[in-house]
Amino acid sequence: MVNEIVLSQGVQEVLDEVKKRSINNIFFIACGGSLAVMVPNKYFIDREADRVAAHYYNAAEVVQLNPRTLNEHSVVILLSLTGTTPETTSAAEFARSKGALTVALTCDTQSPLGLAAEFAVGYENAFDGKPINPFNGNFSIMYQLGAGVLDVVEGKNILPKLLKSLENLAKAIDQAKAQYDETFQRVAKEWKDEKVIYTLASGANYGPAYSHAICNLMEMQWIHSHAIHAGEFFHGPFEIVDKETPFVLLMGLDETRPLEERALDFLNRFGEKTLVVDAKDIQLEGIEDSVKGYIVPILFNNLMWQFVSHIAELRQHPLFTARRYMKKVQY
Repeated sequence: MVNEIVLSQGVQEVLDEVKKRSINNIFFIACGGSLAVMVPNKYFIDREADRVAAHYYNAAEVVQLNPRTLNEHSVVILLSLTGTTPETTSAAEFARSKGALTVALTCDTQSPLGLAAEFAVGYENAFDGKPINPFNGNFSIMYQLGAGVLDVVEGKNILPKLLKSLENLAKAIDQAKAQYDETFQRVAKEWKDEKVIYTLASGANYGPAYSHAICNLMEMQWIHSHAIHAGEFFHGPFEIVDKETPFVLLMGLDETRPLEERALDFLNRFGEKTLVVDAKDIQLEGIEDSVKGYIVPILFNNLMWQFVSHIAELRQHPLFTARRYMKKVQY
C-alpha cells in the first residue's frame, strides 16, 4: 500500500523480489500492440531514472540478438493479452535462463507466458465488452512496475503521485471520450473509404500511434497505414503530404510536444485532412501535473479505439473477427 492506494494485485510481490536483487536495467519485451503499450514506460524510465537503463525489444528479436546487458541484474517485463504469443513465451524462457527477474503481464496468468515467467501479473481488458477499471489495465500496471522499480532501486518516491493519478484515470478517459466522440463520428464518415491513413506522434505518445497504425488500421480494418515519428517526419515522410492524404496527429504533454507542434504547422500549411487529438484540450482532473505527460498516452490509446470503432461500424468490418491470416494460416 502506498499512500492508502493499493497496488494492482501481484505488483507488490514483484517489487519485494526487486529489493532482494541488484538491478541495473529493465527490458520491455513483447510483440505488436503489446509492444506499443510499453513505449510510454520506456519513455518514463528514460526521463526519470538516474542509473537504471531501459531497453525495448520485439520478443523474437531479443532472443536472436542475445544482448549482453540482459543478465541477472535485469528486470524483464513481458506483455501478451492472452499469454499465448509464442515469441513472447520464448523470450521469457530465454530471459529466465540468463538469470533475469521475469515478469509476465497477461489476462491469463496460467497461460504459457504466465507459466514461463517467474512472476505473472494479471490485468483487466475490455475485449469481452465488460467494463474494466483502467487502474488495473496493462498501461497502468506497466507504470506501477516501472515507477516501483525506480522507487526501490533509486529511492525516487515517484509511485505515490503516479498512483493518485492512475486512480483518477477512469474519469479522465470518460471525459476525453465524450469530448471527442462527435468529432470521431464525423471524421469516420469522411474517411471510411480511405485506402491509407497515417498517424503521427512523438515521445511517450508514439506507443498509441504505433498501435493505432499497425493494429487498429492495418490488422483490424485492412487499411494501409504507418506510424510516423514526429521527429522523423521532416526526414522523408513529409513528402507524401498533399490535400488528399489523411493524417491523425496525437499531440501530448511530454517534453517532445514541440516535435508534434512542428508537424502540425506543416500539415496546416500543405495538407487538408488532419485529425488532431490534442491533450491540451482534454480535462485531466485529478492527474498530477508532474505525470500528465505519462498519463496522456493511456487516454490516446482509448481514444484511438473509439475512433476506429466508428470506422469499423461504418465499413461493416468487425474489429476482432475479420482476419485473413492471423491465427488462420501457418506463419
